[in-house]
Amino acid sequence: MPLTPLTRKTDATTQDRTSRRAFCSGAASLLIAQRGLLNLPVLAAQVLPSPRATPTRPDVAAIDHDRILASAGRYLTQAPTPLTSLPCPRSPGTIHDYYSEAEPDAPPADVKKSAAPPPFTAHRDALFTLGLAVPALAAAHLLTGEDRYAEHAALQLRAWFVDPATRMAPSLSYGHVLTDQAAPGTEHPSVQSNPAFASPPVTGGRFEGILETLPLVEVAQAIPFLAASPALSEADIKALHEWFAAYLRWLTEPEDSGPRLPALARDRKDHHGTSWLLQASAYAILTAPEGTAPKSEASALAELRHRFRTVTLRAQISSDGTFPHELSSDNPYRNSLLNLDMLAGVCQLLTTRFESVWDYQLEDGPGMRSAIAYHFPYIADRGRWPFRSDATNFKELPGRRASLLLTARAYQRPEYAELWKTLPPDPASPEILRTLPIHQPLLWVRQPTRA
Repeated sequence: MPLTPLTRKTDATTQDRTSRRAFCSGAASLLIAQRGLLNLPVLAAQVLPSPRATPTRPDVAAIDHDRILASAGRYLTQAPTPLTSLPCPRSPGTIHDYYSEAEPDAPPADVKKSAAPPPFTAHRDALFTLGLAVPALAAAHLLTGEDRYAEHAALQLRAWFVDPATRMAPSLSYGHVLTDQAAPGTEHPSVQSNPAFASPPVTGGRFEGILETLPLVEVAQAIPFLAASPALSEADIKALHEWFAAYLRWLTEPEDSGPRLPALARDRKDHHGTSWLLQASAYAILTAPEGTAPKSEASALAELRHRFRTVTLRAQISSDGTFPHELSSDNPYRNSLLNLDMLAGVCQLLTTRFESVWDYQLEDGPGMRSAIAYHFPYIADRGRWPFRSDATNFKELPGRRASLLLTARAYQRPEYAELWKTLPPDPASPEILRTLPIHQPLLWVRQPTRA
């Protein structure tokens, strides 16, 4: 390491001591870096200073710092629980196929409730936990640069999406099966025991099941933040992109005949349709081909923007900003806020430097700006909600809504940011926690570095 000449005269002893100290320090730093004891490029890439906070752009890293590290610390001790570790004898698919059950709204009168087994939800719960763990670990890695967080996130990702022995099949043909339609308890072969085994035709899967993979949105959002870490190899990243590309194809490609579950979800005029749009947007961005702009107009993202502008706004948002198809549900307040957060996520993902999806608005008013303006006073004061209360957990709402943070940034509204900062980010009830599609907003307001 070259030494910088002293610019003024000193006595020979002082000059010699200073030169030797500088030489030794520089040589030690170079040796440590060469031996990999201090990965300076990775640390510099990950531990970035927070942008200066403003009234409409709060410092999310500082606000959520302790929360992120506490959450990530809990998940560091949890081993992966992929679908293959949670078999259900009633599933018509393989051990790699996602399967979940739900009770029908009105069970048949001749079926005794006590005689039926409880709905199988282990796959749903495990995937939801994955959707909390990986983003928390990625956010902790972004804050600290410590590889232990990235390494444990990589362990989860490999088990779920990379390892052929444990990875989930990239489809959802058996989600949300009604318990009165579930197959009797028989074991089904696995891919390992019969390599030629193909998943049987859809048996009872419903479009509502696609909402259960909503946690994968933040998993997809977290992966680019982990890509610069040595915890994920190039082969891992390639396999992850291939899995999400395959799931995106299942969500979006048409079939020759018959209704497809993804199309049924896509065409709904409520939060199920928005869930499809948010998932398709997140997976399309993650799997954008190398060498092209991540949000290129010549990609599937252009089609998703077009759908948001021409279909979603008209179908879901009224001129006053309400979601009429949520108001008739059993939980109108909860579902309205879930839909609001997901629409904000769509706008955040699909906006480019050249086109703001936040500003899409129909001539008679429907748009994201009117939706957040309508719901803002009822997020601030649940008691003012002018429609009927939710059937369950109404008093635990609203929770910290990511739509407030994202719209504060998009529309320069400091009151939205102030309210966001006052709301509890992690409701105690799992049912309410599931209505928060964005748990780590740091990953939505920061850009990942390139490896």
